[in-house]
Amino acid sequence: MFKMFKNFTKKDWLMVLFSFTLIVVQVWLDLKLPDYMSSITTLIQTDGSSMSDILLQGGYMLLCALGSLISAIIVGFLTSRLSANFSLNLRSRIFRKVGKFGMEEIKKYETSSLITRTTNDVTQLEMFIAMGLQMLIKAPIMAIWAVSKILNKNLEWSMLTGACVVILLLTVITLLIIVFPRFEKVQKLIDKVNGVTRENLTGIRVIRAFNAEKYQQNRFENVNKNLTNMQMFNQKCFAILNPIMNLVMHSLTLGIYIIGAVLISNAGMFDKINLFSNMIVFTSYGMQVIAAFLMLAMIFMILPRAQVSARRINEVLDSDISIKDGKIDVKNTKEKGTVEFKNVSFKYPDSEEYLLKDISFKVEKGETIAFIGSTGSGKSTLINLVPRFYDATEGEILVDGINVKDYTLESLNNKIGYVPQKAVMFTGTVKSNVGYGYNGKKQASIKKIKEAIEVAQGTDFVTKMDKTYDAHIARGGTNVSGGQKQRLAIARAIARDPEIYIFDDSFSALDYKTDSVLRKELKKYTKDATSMIVAQRIGTIINADKIVVLDKGECVGIGTHKELLKSCKVYKEIALSQLSKEELQNA
Repeated sequence: MFKMFKNFTKKDWLMVLFSFTLIVVQVWLDLKLPDYMSSITTLIQTDGSSMSDILLQGGYMLLCALGSLISAIIVGFLTSRLSANFSLNLRSRIFRKVGKFGMEEIKKYETSSLITRTTNDVTQLEMFIAMGLQMLIKAPIMAIWAVSKILNKNLEWSMLTGACVVILLLTVITLLIIVFPRFEKVQKLIDKVNGVTRENLTGIRVIRAFNAEKYQQNRFENVNKNLTNMQMFNQKCFAILNPIMNLVMHSLTLGIYIIGAVLISNAGMFDKINLFSNMIVFTSYGMQVIAAFLMLAMIFMILPRAQVSARRINEVLDSDISIKDGKIDVKNTKEKGTVEFKNVSFKYPDSEEYLLKDISFKVEKGETIAFIGSTGSGKSTLINLVPRFYDATEGEILVDGINVKDYTLESLNNKIGYVPQKAVMFTGTVKSNVGYGYNGKKQASIKKIKEAIEVAQGTDFVTKMDKTYDAHIARGGTNVSGGQKQRLAIARAIARDPEIYIFDDSFSALDYKTDSVLRKELKKYTKDATSMIVAQRIGTIINADKIVVLDKGECVGIGTHKELLKSCKVYKEIALSQLSKEELQNA
């Protein structure tokens, strides 16, 4: 938990120190009030006392109360600002850390869990700093100071106060033992609620198509009910605390008065005034002691959940990044646009079997290399090794003659234009989506964006949209079709003018006519760039300079379309399943 405080800046620590000073002043002023009250009580019972003396002591009391109020307001403002800045910086750190995650780390944490850690868990820590930090400082100071004030007042009253404190501590400790293990379960259940909600929203079309609304509702009700029951149990446990606190406080006041009544009745006339005055003071100080332990109890209610949240956040922040940044940051290399695989094998970290086995090939600048094979043969995994979404388990991958692991990630990514299998659109406009990440830093010019969209065969539908290039794109591109999204995703890669294009089955949502025209225009536009294409259609890759055929993670053939028809049985089977013999002969 307290490991989180290392995120405080020097300015934050100065605010904490200033708050600490003000809290000490506030406690001192609060504990001065009973002294003035004692003086007033003595003056009232003393012959010859004037009203001006009583009013003077009352004025001091008002000044102390006003000073305490001003200190409390300033401390509240400072801690609120401190907690808000802390949560701002912490959310930014989590976001940046997750942004550096490789696919291995992304799979380790569910998306819903990462969202909960970035929002709900950070909020728990913010609440602890805003409320708990000032109580954490104030409670022990007030308790120790108040106890020191009453130690020599009266043994019976001191013993009664001590007994009340013990009862409070036992109550709080018992509740913590019962409730603390359930706080982590609460956060995990929030993860599940977020997860089910997210699945329901992303899969809404499928749910409606299969009339599965009731099934999804039951799923949500189950996790929601489990979360509610767990929260209800925790709240019921803590609900016991408030009546016990009130009972102890009122019992302490009553006990002090009963003991005081007995002591006063047995005392002499001169001692009666002192005992009565001490009883009034002791009651006030006793309440201060109980109030201090009440604040500690409040801290113990907030702290356990904050500790759970802190541990969950630290898990993310302390995660080792599997994809380490290299040191080479070069724009000009001896080779340009070349990609070479040297005896590359790959398996997922949690798998025993290799998905790719001993893959070797080289593609030169300006060439197009295609990858084809049955589902699960490792095509997408192979090209995902180039931009280092994963790192090769064995062998090495060279881009422009340099191992991809030696590049800085920014330098490597600036060489690549990547189009994923599932087109990704961001909330914004057509222009902002196509010009996204131009040269790794700035957005592409409108001229470049229009040119890229034209090559990607998207001009026709973009110009018909409201506001054309400034047309709104909804989150996930839900207001455009699958084919339109893919063309915009292809345009985004084109707008970067990279050395190497990677198309991960990026033409599958296009009709045959659009696919053919797009590839012809793309070939003209990218004649000096290297293209790596994963495809299911023979027609998409038929004119590639090299075709790599994969079967169960192994390379079973490399060559042109005509060469593979003669030499590779797997490729021929795939080709005949899509085209007739006549079409293949005329291709």
